[in-house]
Formats: sequence, structure tokens, C-alpha cells
Amino acid sequence: MAEEAFARAVDDGLKLTKRLVLPGGGGLPPPRPPQGMDRDDPAAVHGAWLQHLLPAAPMAYAVVVDPGAVDSPDVPSYQPHVYGRLDPPALIPLQMREVDLRVDCVAGGCATAEVALRARWWVHCVTRSRACHCRVVVPMGHQGSILGAEVTVGKRSYNTHVIDTEDNSAVKISMPESGGLLKQELFSLTIPQVGGGEDIFATIRWSQKLLYDNGQFSVEVPFRFPQFVNPLPKVFMKKEKIQLTVNSGVSKEVILQGTSHPLKEKGRQSEKLSFLHEAAVENWSTKDFTFTYTVYSGDLSGRVLVKPSTLRDYDDRDMFCLFLLPGRNEDRKVFRKAVVYIIDTSGSMQGKPLESVKNAMATALSDLVQGDFFNIIAFNDELHSFSSCLEQVNDKTIENAIQWMDLNFVAQGGTDIMHPLSEAMTLLSNSHGALPQIYLVTDGSVDDERNICHTVKTQLVNRGPKSPRVSTFGLGSYCNHYFLRMLASIGKGHYAAAFDTGSIEGRMVQWFQKASNTIVSNISIDAIKHIQEFEVDSEYIPDVSAKYPLCVSGRYHGKLPETLIAKGHLADMSEISIELKVHHVKDIPLDKLLAKQQMDLLTAKAWLSENKELERKVVKLSIHNSLPSEYTRMVLLQTSLDKIDPAQQAKNKPIKQSSPDERSAMPLRGLTLGFGDVTATRENLTTGFGDIKPHEQFEIFEKAVGCCSRVADCFCCMCFIKACSKMNDQCAVVMMQACAALACLGCFECCSELCCGGAN
Repeated sequence: MAEEAFARAVDDGLKLTKRLVLPGGGGLPPPRPPQGMDRDDPAAVHGAWLQHLLPAAPMAYAVVVDPGAVDSPDVPSYQPHVYGRLDPPALIPLQMREVDLRVDCVAGGCATAEVALRARWWVHCVTRSRACHCRVVVPMGHQGSILGAEVTVGKRSYNTHVIDTEDNSAVKISMPESGGLLKQELFSLTIPQVGGGEDIFATIRWSQKLLYDNGQFSVEVPFRFPQFVNPLPKVFMKKEKIQLTVNSGVSKEVILQGTSHPLKEKGRQSEKLSFLHEAAVENWSTKDFTFTYTVYSGDLSGRVLVKPSTLRDYDDRDMFCLFLLPGRNEDRKVFRKAVVYIIDTSGSMQGKPLESVKNAMATALSDLVQGDFFNIIAFNDELHSFSSCLEQVNDKTIENAIQWMDLNFVAQGGTDIMHPLSEAMTLLSNSHGALPQIYLVTDGSVDDERNICHTVKTQLVNRGPKSPRVSTFGLGSYCNHYFLRMLASIGKGHYAAAFDTGSIEGRMVQWFQKASNTIVSNISIDAIKHIQEFEVDSEYIPDVSAKYPLCVSGRYHGKLPETLIAKGHLADMSEISIELKVHHVKDIPLDKLLAKQQMDLLTAKAWLSENKELERKVVKLSIHNSLPSEYTRMVLLQTSLDKIDPAQQAKNKPIKQSSPDERSAMPLRGLTLGFGDVTATRENLTTGFGDIKPHEQFEIFEKAVGCCSRVADCFCCMCFIKACSKMNDQCAVVMMQACAALACLGCFECCSELCCGGAN
């Protein structure tokens, strides 16, 4: 719903641009629909056009309420004046004059890229005598998290800050919300009252996860600009710049596999490579920036990166990051699996969410091989099992399971998670020598989540090394993602989530593949032999998957040796030892790269234990790294600048700031997940996804209410009273008689109901 409303507002804005006259004369060329549309289906064409209008690169929009303000700031068009106001406002994409993209990738550690984008937009669509709000929208990459934003407009500067929610003296929230997440991985800021013809200088920073597939790391940054943000080439020179650095984190050779833009290698130093693309272009980039590379590793390998704590750190112990690359050894066998899929089929899963889960389940079942065992549990208020025991994988059982899902995956009832988990534990008491695994998929939150964690942990500890691995997947915003993350951490499994219906199937398939391709289990580190204190952030060290590197962070006190040994078990139950060299990093911001992962795990622990001390650690970590958390909030602070030098303004560096008392803060919304919504789960609300439309009957009801309210407004307004005062006597008599007749009919119906019970 939010995406469609946004696209419609952009569509309205593009229609308004027909009023503009370019500096060279003539109007703006109308935007062309993307190629490949089926023109025989108008509805499909319109839907594809709206999808095309969603931002696929950092964009800025003028928020237009008064269409009369739309005009070229330099060359007035002398268009006829337009009366009225737009509700909702139209969004006119602003022309971009400059863009600079910087991407820093670290393959080792947690496989993360830190992205910084600097751009300059021109308010080309509002006359200089008027002003409007402007919205900056930035689509972030895979699992993107906003790190900060700085915007300068004229003599005003805006910067994001993270503040403690309990510290009311930090700043004064005196202005309405100014942005946040329109949806997951789509960040927006609203800058108030930008004058026509002014430039907007913005720097946005975010982090995102690297993709990993068959030994290849890749980064993909949204960088597809539409044609209508290009200024005239004869009037404005467009300069495009892309900087890329790659730090492998290991003493292995980095091999370039492919890139979307022409990059020149500028330097190669030890484990660090740098590339540059800089050119004057006629049109901005029409494709995402992608870069793919491999870190040569024939077999399992890894490293331990360590960094001393800082004065502002929440913990005085030193930091470490242990990672293992699965390598590309095709002879490495994957564990046989005994899997129980636990799928939420409550009423809130109706429609596309449950259909997407069913499709992902069909893919997961088809990936099972001979020797695996499985079962499926569909749960709501009740529990429905595909079989009373684990079924051996073959073509017949897989076909029967898919048919069973078609019949039993029906969205109805409430949510009860403990019962199916206990049933799955019972089924896996005999796993036939395979690695027992539980996959839990839910979109709801329940009251006994802490009890579930404690109960599952007790059962897993009692079973020892052969305990089931518990992996969790959260759908939408109504489930408690910290509960699911904690449950996966306790169960040595993997956690993942989807926050819009379009990404459910793809992310679930990736999650299944990552969790089900175990090549090393029961990992242990011999660090405790050398130092007294060595603590990992997660409850336990997960198993190594063939589909993604393992990354474990934590804290230690003491001096680590030059080499640590990681031990585990292979699929044939033989023991493997992996040598991990300890590397003291200087040029890798390990604390910032691991901050998001550490903060999420600490928040999950704080939620489970209800520990205030852990909450304060999260607050310190959040403020230190400018990352919003459940106990902090991100705000946009406005600062007035006394003087602006044009050269300094281009660099987005204010010269002199006003006093803190003059700064006003605007909160940013939707940047945290919360701890679930039990009430929404009980009521089976389906709006945990922002892109699900309400039911048709509610739409009809809303339209009817809107119509009736407008009629009522007409009969209750001052205009109607004035009209009655000018009515002649004959009309007044007729109206009184009509009202009396209606009243008599109403009284007759009421009396018949009371006296005769409604009988004729």
C-alpha cells in the first residue's frame, strides 16, 4: 500500500512537470514507459509503470501541495494559474547534478560493505518565489542498515543523531516526524521548506551484507537512475564518480570476477585493493553497481581478527571476530538431515504470505536428497502433521507432502508455538543417525516466548551434541524478531526474516539452503586454554554451512597466541582441526562492521533476561556507532549556519554552527523492529506487511463512509443553514411535512417492533 501510494504520487508529479520550460526553451520530454510492457493489457501496463516509478537509486523529490508553485525557477513559463491543493501531495523527481559513490567491502569478518553516497540535487520545478518540502529517498542493498545522513540546504544543515529514549534532556523534539523507513531497506528524509532553484547537498551512509555464492562474494548497490532526473547535457555537466575498496581480511589472493561499471585498479597493498571510476557522462547510470570477486580458498580456512577496545566502547575487553570460509572443495560432504518443518498457518497468514511460504517449502522439499528424513507440522490453534513419524525422502513422499500442503495450508485460527516445537522435539528423538534440524516459520508473537526459550534450551542441553538445530524465520513486523533470533542462537541455527510479501519466497529459499547445507558441526575453539576470558556474542557457535561464511564475534581479556585451533565434526563424524591465525587489524573498522550484529544479539539477550545492564550496553553501542536500537531513537537535527562559503558548501562542511538551544529535532520512524505485537497476533491482523491491501469489504465500507460523511457535511455546514434562511414559506412547509411523514413512518416501525415483535 505504501509503495503504491508513493508511486502514484510520483506519477502525479511527473504530470505536473509538463508545466515546466527548460532553460534552452521547450518543455521537459515526457517520461517513457519501460520497454517490454504488454500494451494490450492497460491494467498490467499501469501496474508496471507504477513499479517503474519506485526509486531504484538515491532520489530526491519535491513535495508539491500547491500546483501553482510548479514552474521553472529561471525561465517562467507563464502557464495559466492552477487553483486548489493536492491531497495527497505530488512528488516531482528532482534533477541530479552530481553523484559520488564510495563502497568499502570487507570479505572477512562479517562480509559487510559500508556505502557512502554524496549527491547534489537542484529544485528545478518550483519558482524562486515559492518553497516546498523535499524528500530524499535512498534504497539500500541487501540487509541494509542506515548509518547516518547529512543534508545542507542554503544556510541550514541537517544531521542524523542517535539519542537515548530515556534522556529527555539530550534534544527537544519540537517538530513532527521527518522520515525513516518507508519499507525495509528504503530510507527517507524530509527537508522542510526548500526554496525553488536551491541546491540540496546530501551525504547518506549505510551498511549492507555481501552476497555469497559458491565461493564468490558480491556487492550490489541500487544505482539505476531514471531518465527524467538527467539535467540538459548542454547546460549542466554531469560528473559520476565511484570509489571501491576491497579488504579480504585473509592472506589469500583476491580475484576479480566482474563489475557493472568500468573500474580502474588504483592500488594493491597486501590484502587491500582499491578501484576508481570517474567520468563526465551524458546520462546517469541506468544499472545497479555490482562487483563480484573471489577469495581463493580451496578448502575450509579462516582467521581471527582482533582489535583493542576504545575509550568510548561499551566493554573494556578487546574485540575479536572469528570467521570460517567454506571454500570450494566439491568433495566436502554435507550432513544427512532429519528435518521437521514447523509452519504457521494462522489466520494472519492468509493470501500471498502463505502462498509464498508454500512455494518456498516446495523448493526446500525438492532439495532434499536420498538418505534425508523429514516431516511437516502446520500449526495455528491446533496442530496438523504430515505424518506420525519421520518420512524417508523419495519421489513419492515428496509428491505426497506437496499435495498435503495444498490441502492443509489453510490460513485460519490463532498462534501457538510451544506445542509444535515440543512435537518436533519428540519426532527428532530418533533422527536415524542424521543431523536433526527444526525450521520454524511464523508471523506472530505469543505470550510465553521467554518460557519457550528456556524450555528449548533445557531440552537441547540435555540431548548434548546430537541435539536438534533450531532455525527460525520471521514474517512481517508483528512477530518478535528478537525472540526468533534468540531461539536460533540457542539452537545453533540460523535466523532470517522478510518484511514485504515480494521477498518472502526468495529469502526463505536462501535461508533453507544456508541452514540445511551443514559441512562442519559442533565447532569449538581452544582459546580458553590460553586466556581466562573468551566470550562469544551468540549463545553457541553455529555449524559451518557450505552456502555462507561463518562469522562469530565476541570479547576476550588477555593475550591471544599467534594461532588458534577450531575443531569440529565432519559428515562422516571424523574430527577436523582448522588453524586460525590471529591478526591484529588496524585499517579495518572492526567495531563498526560488527556493531549491528552485536547490538541485535545483545538486545535479544536483554529481552530474554530482562537485564537493565545489558540494555545500557546496547544504548552505549547504539550511540557510539550511530545505529538506532530498541532503547534509542534516531532524530534529524537542524542547525542554522551563520555564513556559507560556496566552496565549503560544495564540500558539505558548515563553517559555524548555532547554539544547541537553537537546534530542533525531528524523529525518524520505523528504524527498529520492536518486540512483537501479541494483540495484533490474537486478532490475526495481516498488516504486518506494508504492501498488503485491506479486504475488499473494508475498502467498500471506507468508500461508503467517505461518501456519507461528505453528504452529512453538506447538510451540516454553514452553507446549508444560510440556504434555509433564504427559503420561502411554501418550501419550508413542504420540507416540514416531508420530515413529519418520515418521522411517522419511523415511529410506526418502532411500535410494531415493540408491540408485535416485528410480525405483520
